[in-house]
Amino acid sequence: MKIVVTGGAGFIGSHVVDRLIQEGHRVAVIDNLSTGKRKNVHRNARLYKMDIQRPSIHRVFRSERPTVLVHLAAQIDVRRSTEDPAYDASVNILGTLNVLARAVEYGARKVVFASSGGAIYGEQQMFPAPETHPTEPLSPYGISKLAGEKYLAYYAHVVGIDTVSLRLGNVYGPRQASDGEAGVVAIFTEKMLQGEQPVINGTGKQTRDFIYVDDVVEALLTTLEPGVQGIFNVGTGCETSINECFQELKRLTGSSCKELHGPAKKGEQLRSVLDITRMREQFGWEPQISFHEGLRRTVEYFRSTR
Repeated sequence: MKIVVTGGAGFIGSHVVDRLIQEGHRVAVIDNLSTGKRKNVHRNARLYKMDIQRPSIHRVFRSERPTVLVHLAAQIDVRRSTEDPAYDASVNILGTLNVLARAVEYGARKVVFASSGGAIYGEQQMFPAPETHPTEPLSPYGISKLAGEKYLAYYAHVVGIDTVSLRLGNVYGPRQASDGEAGVVAIFTEKMLQGEQPVINGTGKQTRDFIYVDDVVEALLTTLEPGVQGIFNVGTGCETSINECFQELKRLTGSSCKELHGPAKKGEQLRSVLDITRMREQFGWEPQISFHEGLRRTVEYFRSTR
């Protein structure tokens, strides 16, 4: 198939592109390289350096005419979304609408969208949260991801294309940026390896459903088949606290840093863990990489790039 991947130079996107090309697909990448890196893009993928908000993006879809759009480009920082909701909306709502409209205009038959398995649900009422859990986001980021899902549903209803929303847990692994506010595993790992002091926001008792990037890629690939559509949680079903994550990374890196806590951040959930029954029953998909093994691979990656 011919596939366009937005955000394909980024953390998750570059891993997706690698696997798609490995599977024999023709892949074009749209990325403005604001956080993604050119070196992450597979040599057999065509890179268009372009922002998803630009009207001129129609030229990419007119030229490529993909069968599938995999939309991963986004503003992913919950804290930035609370500080600047308008910017978050411009990227995650208007940018998403722009690429969706162009993909449909030029004949795409499927759209796979990276949504959020944490921010969309808000403070959970059920543990783990199924896809039927009420969607009550507490941050502009969660609101914008929910809006993206609604636009997908609109196009599925009006145009008849297949749409898939993957509600991802806290994804971590090689190539994740360690210089922002999002991605606690990468941030802690880099600081520990450099002999610096990481800071845990709040009590550290807040929990997340950490999932290794390779497992996310495999989940995404299972949804590419024609006729597959719907909303799917992609996580592990396991709840891990930030304090537990900190201590495991400290052991793996050999760091002597202290467990230092700072102020809690606005818009952060207290607990987040996903029910993956739907993915398991419909596709036979299960995460294969344990949290310990995923952290070990991530630490080794960061060591190798120093």
